[in-house]
Amino acid sequence: MVDNSDIRRIAWSSAIGATLEWYDFFIFGSAAALIFNKLFFPAFDPVAGTIASLATFAIGFIARPLGGIVFGQFGDRIGRKAMLVMSLTMMGGVTFLIGLLPTYSQVGVTAPLLLTFLRFLQGFAVGGEWGGATLMVIEHAPAKKRGAFGSWPQCGIPAALLLSIGVMALTTSVMSADQFTAWGWRIPFLVSGVLVVFGIFLRRSVSESPSFKKLQKANAKDRLPIATVLKHEKRKTVAIIAAQAAENTSFYAIVVYSLVYLTQDLHVPRPLALRALMIGAFLQTITQPIFGALSDRIGRKRVYMGGMIFIGLFIFPFYAMLHTASFPMIVAAISIALIGQGSTQATQPSLMGEQYAASIRYSGVSVAYQFATVIWSGPTPILAALLVGWAGSYWPLAAYIVLASVISVIGITQLREAAGQELGLKEPTPTDDDAARQTAAVA
Repeated sequence: MVDNSDIRRIAWSSAIGATLEWYDFFIFGSAAALIFNKLFFPAFDPVAGTIASLATFAIGFIARPLGGIVFGQFGDRIGRKAMLVMSLTMMGGVTFLIGLLPTYSQVGVTAPLLLTFLRFLQGFAVGGEWGGATLMVIEHAPAKKRGAFGSWPQCGIPAALLLSIGVMALTTSVMSADQFTAWGWRIPFLVSGVLVVFGIFLRRSVSESPSFKKLQKANAKDRLPIATVLKHEKRKTVAIIAAQAAENTSFYAIVVYSLVYLTQDLHVPRPLALRALMIGAFLQTITQPIFGALSDRIGRKRVYMGGMIFIGLFIFPFYAMLHTASFPMIVAAISIALIGQGSTQATQPSLMGEQYAASIRYSGVSVAYQFATVIWSGPTPILAALLVGWAGSYWPLAAYIVLASVISVIGITQLREAAGQELGLKEPTPTDDDAARQTAAVA
């Protein structure tokens, strides 16, 4: 039995480790939206250069399922902890190398090719990160507090966004635009080399997951967990992928494309746009544990579905508020949107982890989560630029996110509710009286 002090330490280490790894992933998104079109795609006109830059950002999402498959296989076979250390080491090293890249003006077309390759490796590394970081927490946590503790690694996502934007904003504020373009943009990437050492130390100090230890003791490990997921858990996995549509599309429309929309379409000064995102990211970070704890009381599906419905209802007002170009309205729009979106993020680890048996859990949650990013997350900034450019308005993009919300609601209804239940080596099959059992468990 893991006591509360131990699980808090494990949750904190997972949250900090996730923050450092997602920092690497997000710093690329900020640079792609703000500067990479000029450094690596200068031969394009401004709109085409932005789309090409965001396409490079999307390459990382294509690599994430591959990383999820590989890290998931070994995470279910040799342990969660080893894969977490490896993914963080790989991510930090690749991000550091991006900070050393030559630009288009120095080596021509080789520059964007190298950038694309390193972005692919970033995606591969983060593909193995999420499943391991979240499972380490929910498999250590007591059943009745799994939602609360499971939300802590998710706090690493907005915290990393806050850190990446903060470093970018600080860098841009202490130097001229010419200095930032010439060499200042490299600093946020090179900082990763320092951060990764700290992250590796944290992750090496955490004990292996109790669920994996039980698998080892019972000699119950699956020989090829990814094959088991794809053969026997297809419907469940597809439902989880569908359930993430609203959360994924809205997050990247808010945190990546809004930078483009505010600075290029609405001509809001870049420092103000970054500041608004930082405020919203901070508020999302501190509110996510509240939603995680709420899911322990009323169920994962209710909290998750509430967040998806909110996203669908608020997305049109969100863009209307941005369109005012008023800083207080921009802050309010981004903050409200990220808090609402955070309710789904907070619930994901416990909800998704409870759907799979321990022997295939790392593979199952990694495949479901990472394939959803390919379908929903990666294309969103590019699609947003195309839709807004085509219509000259935000309404087609907002309509697309409303559609994603509908898809998510359909997906979540197919999953079982398991709040309050113990995580065994094998997960029970949902039955007609599943809802009654779960209501009793939550109570």
